[in-house]
Amino acid sequence: MVSARRTTKDVGSVPRRRYRSPYREQQAQQTRAALLEAATRLFTTRGWAATGMRDIAGEAGVATETVYAHFASKTGLLQEVIDIAVVGDEATVPLADRSQFAALGQGSRADRIAAAARLVADVNTRTAGFAKVIRQAAPTDEEMAETLEATRERQRRDVAAGLALLIGRRPTAAERDGIWALMSHEVYLLLVESSGWNPEQYEAWMAETLDSVVPSE
Repeated sequence: MVSARRTTKDVGSVPRRRYRSPYREQQAQQTRAALLEAATRLFTTRGWAATGMRDIAGEAGVATETVYAHFASKTGLLQEVIDIAVVGDEATVPLADRSQFAALGQGSRADRIAAAARLVADVNTRTAGFAKVIRQAAPTDEEMAETLEATRERQRRDVAAGLALLIGRRPTAAERDGIWALMSHEVYLLLVESSGWNPEQYEAWMAETLDSVVPSE
């Protein structure tokens, strides 16, 4: 007769069910959100060098170890808040795969120019503060210098893809680089921060300027 009792070996061979606590998951999400908000505030007000992981933890009301449990490094945390700012939410969908980007290739030329101006205005409004952080830190921080270079190249690629939708063909290097410079954070900050324009004025100017400089199809 075979015993119904399991041996130690038998018990060990039965896979354990992973317990998932909805409450703990909700707490983790809330903590992550608090850390992202705290990092955004401190990076954009204090700058890169004056903001440490301990500062972010204190701002969010958690232990420093909790910050590292969610983000491996300060650079990784900064990149995360920048990525969220670029697209406007935490969904893991790149800007180039979103409907706002696809709109650059839809409708009349006027529709596409307006969509491009709106997209650029929205992205620059959300990310200008971080652009200042990176640019101020880059001259003395090698890691930030590399981040700045990578960010610029990514922006250049996005501009090339968006311009291709606008004009219906692959842009030349000169066309791409000219529009890339026009849409840069540097120009945005000169107009909005230094000259006192509001985002609506910037968007209207961007639409008018793009209509003048973007080549025909």
